[in-house]
Amino acid sequence: MNTSAPALDVRNVGKTYHLWPSPASRLWGPLLYRMSGWTRWFPALSQRLLAGAQARLHTHRALEGVSFSLERGEALGIIGLNGSGKSTLLQIIAGVLPATTGTVVANGRIAALLELGSGFNPELTGRENVRINAAILGITPAQLRERLDDIIAFADIGEYIDEPVKTYSSGMALRLAFAVQVHIDPDILIVDEALAVGDAAFQAKAMARMEQILARGTTLLFVGHDLNVLRAFCQRGILLEEGRVTAQGLPEDVIEQYLFQVHAKASAAAAADAPVRTDQGFASPDGAILRATLRDGVRNIALRHGDPVDVDVELFADPAIGAAACIVDVLDRRGVPVSGRRVRLPPRSGEGRLQFRIRFQALLQRGAYRVRLRLVDAPGMENARVLARHDGGLSFEVVDDCREEFTGLFPLPASVEFAEAPVQAEGG
Repeated sequence: MNTSAPALDVRNVGKTYHLWPSPASRLWGPLLYRMSGWTRWFPALSQRLLAGAQARLHTHRALEGVSFSLERGEALGIIGLNGSGKSTLLQIIAGVLPATTGTVVANGRIAALLELGSGFNPELTGRENVRINAAILGITPAQLRERLDDIIAFADIGEYIDEPVKTYSSGMALRLAFAVQVHIDPDILIVDEALAVGDAAFQAKAMARMEQILARGTTLLFVGHDLNVLRAFCQRGILLEEGRVTAQGLPEDVIEQYLFQVHAKASAAAAADAPVRTDQGFASPDGAILRATLRDGVRNIALRHGDPVDVDVELFADPAIGAAACIVDVLDRRGVPVSGRRVRLPPRSGEGRLQFRIRFQALLQRGAYRVRLRLVDAPGMENARVLARHDGGLSFEVVDDCREEFTGLFPLPASVEFAEAPVQAEGG
């Protein structure tokens, strides 16, 4: 294994499926295609036969031109709407599906948590299936003897381990399959929505096991809709849309664009135009506009700990949207939200334009921070639709080193009281 090479290198991967509308088309399509070659000396006839073959063949491009590289110990999250090609990409990387175009080079053992339990024989016991799965994954009998007890304990299905898998509930089979995969010490771990297996206690145990695996330097490729897992484990994110990579970068930035995509899809039925990108960020079909600068029109400032930060905001939102709000987030250099404020907009009349200034104190540790704004229609905390967002590079830098006063990112209000400990007499 080449330790200097990337753990995973994906280059220009594409996947095209050939679809036939009927069994007869599957027969006649290739036959007409071959006949068009046989009759190439008669161009008119050859073209008609070729057109007949193409009329019977439909193609679907699940992936097109996907490229990325993962270093050892790096964690990458892939998100996207249903049908964007996420699972297809993972199956190609895991070797389950062949790619139509492009190459995938993996340096190290791959463990793929895809269709958990799909390889189990229902007539065999759980213990027997563990042995078979371990052998398929390249675990030697000696290695399995060392890990078998840990696998069984992790699955926590009790005496059912010696019962046929056909007697298991779906959750028991998933837990056993997950236990096998996470105990083979993979170099590259591929996870497709597999962290939602079992009850809350097992999920907590699965998350803890994931942290142990990553701490050993395992490379992680995660796909799913659980954005909190993406934030917790991944250093980078990729957004797939209709089989193409449309965004790469910090997880929070990719998540933000994904959420906008979700909201745009939800409102597509009521809007004829698709969302368009503007210089300030994204404007929705509602025509909402959001612009912002720091005080005096600047975009970047340096300041002392505790100095005020003023953000001047100009926006437009349809006055008929009664639950409009502007969310102002402060992000660290990795894109992780540090804090923020949700500003509910007052009733608007006329054109629906509004200006306001929000001020907060930079009670933060030394470092650079970014300001991001979102204009949302939010009737409830869990029900928000992004109308527009501004991520145009507003930032500030705190120049003071305040580690003598507090640790972490911001101070924690606390009181400290000292008292002398009583002197204990000898022999007491």
